[in-house]
Order: sequence, then C-alpha cells, then structure tokens
Amino acid sequence: MDNRDEIIQTQMDLISTLVNNNLRSMADDFWGTPAPKSPTPKSPEAPVEGPKTPGKAPTPTAEAKPVEAQQAAEEETPPEDIEDLKKELNELIGLRGVKREVNNLINTVTIYKLRREHGLKTVDMSLHMVFSGNPGTGKTMIARLMSRIYKSLGMLKKGHLVEVDRSGLVAGYVGQTATKTSAVIEKALGGVLFIDEAYALNSKTENDFGQEAIDTLLKAMEDHREDLVVIVAGYDGLMDQFIHSNPGLESRFNRYMHFDDYTIDEMMGILDLQLKKGQYKLTEQARKDVADYITAANTSSISFGNGRGVRNIFERLLVAQANRLAQAENVTKDDLMTITEADVAAARGTDEKILAAEKAQQELIQSAEDTLAELQRLAKDVPVKPDTLKIDSPEEPDAPEEEA
Repeated sequence: MDNRDEIIQTQMDLISTLVNNNLRSMADDFWGTPAPKSPTPKSPEAPVEGPKTPGKAPTPTAEAKPVEAQQAAEEETPPEDIEDLKKELNELIGLRGVKREVNNLINTVTIYKLRREHGLKTVDMSLHMVFSGNPGTGKTMIARLMSRIYKSLGMLKKGHLVEVDRSGLVAGYVGQTATKTSAVIEKALGGVLFIDEAYALNSKTENDFGQEAIDTLLKAMEDHREDLVVIVAGYDGLMDQFIHSNPGLESRFNRYMHFDDYTIDEMMGILDLQLKKGQYKLTEQARKDVADYITAANTSSISFGNGRGVRNIFERLLVAQANRLAQAENVTKDDLMTITEADVAAARGTDEKILAAEKAQQELIQSAEDTLAELQRLAKDVPVKPDTLKIDSPEEPDAPEEEA
C-alpha cells in the first residue's frame, strides 16, 4: 500500500469512527458537550477458593449480582457541583427558554431544601416534567442533564437516565404490559425515567394496552415520590392532548418546558462545534454554501430535525470530501482538514435527491389521507338506507353461437 492509499484509508477510518460515535451519542454530539464520565468502579478481586465445606454454599462473587453492584456504584458516585452543571447548561447553543426554566427550577429546589432544613413549612413540589418541541431540539440531552442536576441537589440518589418509548413499556398481550412497565420503573428508581413520544401510549384503539402502562406509571409515581422523576416528551399539540386526557396525568405533571427550533445561526454554531471536534475547517465560500444548504434543507423543522439535521449534513460533507480526495494524486494534511465548496455541492446534490423522494412520498400519503377524509365526510352527509342499496352485478357477455 503506497502513501496515497494509506492517507485515503486513514480518512475513511476517521469518517467511520465519527459516524459510529454520532450514532451512540446523538444528543451530545450536537452541542459538543459530552456527558461526564462516571468513575469506573474497580472490580473486586476474585476470591481465592479454599477447601469446600460439605453442605455449605460457595460465597457469591461480585459477578453473581451485577445489577446490585452497578446500583451501588451509581449511588457511591459523588454528586457534581451544581455551579459546574449550571455553567454546562448555559454554554449550550440556543435553548434560551429552557435555560431560564431550568435555572428557575434549580433555585426553587434549593430554597425548598433550605426551608426543610430550618424546620419551615414547604409546599408539595413535583419534579416531573413535560418536554414539548420538534425532533432534534435537545430534549433528550436536557433530560440527561436534569438527572445529574437532581442528584447534585440531593433530590435523587443515583441521577441516572432510563430512556424508553411506547415499545419499551407496552406488551402485546393482556397482563404483560404492567409487568413490563414495572420492570422499567424498577430500573429507573433513584433516577429519571424519560419517555419519548409519550402521547403514543394513549392511542385509544381497540385491544391497546397503552392505558395499562399509564395506570402502572401513575401508581409508581405516587408510591416512589422520593426516588423517581418522570419526564415525558413529544410534539407540542400531541403532548398537550396526552396530559389533558387523564386527570392523573394532569395532577402529576405541572412543569412544562418548550424547546424552540434552532435558528440558522444557531445551527451553524452546532456545525462549527462538529468541525472543531473533528479537526475540520470550511473554506470561505464553503461556509456560505453550507448556510444556504441548511436553510434550504430546513423547510420543515420536523423532517429536518434541527440539530439532528445538522449532524446528517456534517456526515454527508465528510463523505463528499472523502470521495474527492480519493481521486487526488497527492493528499496533504491541509487537504484532509479542509471542506470545500465542491464538497458542499456534492453533499447537497445527494441530499436533494433524497429529500425529493421523501417529499414525493409524503405528498402521496397526504393525498391519500385527504381523499379518505373526503369520502368519510360524504358518507356522513348522504346516508343510504339498507333496503335501497342495490349492487348491480356486471352483465356476463353472451356466449358465442355455435357454427352450423
């Protein structure tokens, strides 16, 4: 393998690593603020086996109870300094309204604890929250940060995050949903249970067990007031309908955080963090072209996904750059770091083909839904009596006459 092939191989390996890292930690990669690494507890040394005593069970090792060992390690991890967490929050790109609400909550909990320490009366305070907003606006990332904040404030023992959606709570047969939901709740005790697209639990369809999951969840929230926080998330209108569909949900969720879409400047800031972390840079013209690229792609904040869409664009830029450099004779270090306007054009061309196909598919689905809705409306407006309904069978063609 010559020098040119080695450079290309190195570049492709780097791209593969970046893509895999992005898939593993989607929210963290948007803003360049990775979650802190918890100290790895040292594994206890395996006990030296002595002579076995008849009738006596062997002493269990640390591997015999991995769940208990992990829980103990989480509890032993010291809470982070609240000022460091507030600094991390305020350094995030965008999220002005969310930052304000989180800081208000931190101050409220701090004063609440001080009143209790001084023997003063306190008003019951719910820590459960509703996150609403479009995809890619940072809901999962803030949920993870809130679990660490609650532990820092002494409201939770472990401060870990358990993330699920409908499929993680609802089973397909009677009696299984309660068991499945209870197991998830047990795993989340001492931390935060984050339910994404929570409105899907309330589908109101026949033979649906989503309500069973909601009932199990509400009971657990009552039984574990001191060691469980639940955060539900999803689109604005759908989450509003979900919370107001059940008096139990309304009474337990009274803290709302709305996640606004990112502006184009904020999305460019997210991209700059990605470039800095990956040791890349844009040419002056490429920067202008990328801004136009993001603006054109962000025609729908739902399909584009805000920060998620920026991440996808970044990965396409890397692929386009790799394809270009693979054809070059000599590749320098500066070439490996630079993304040009040609790379942006190549990435955008591929992206526009994908977007065009997705748009055509969405338009086809919308047209079918509109047609179905119109037929249903007409059926209601023009009732048909059963005895007047007549279906004419198609006439059969006359049989050909036989020749004499």
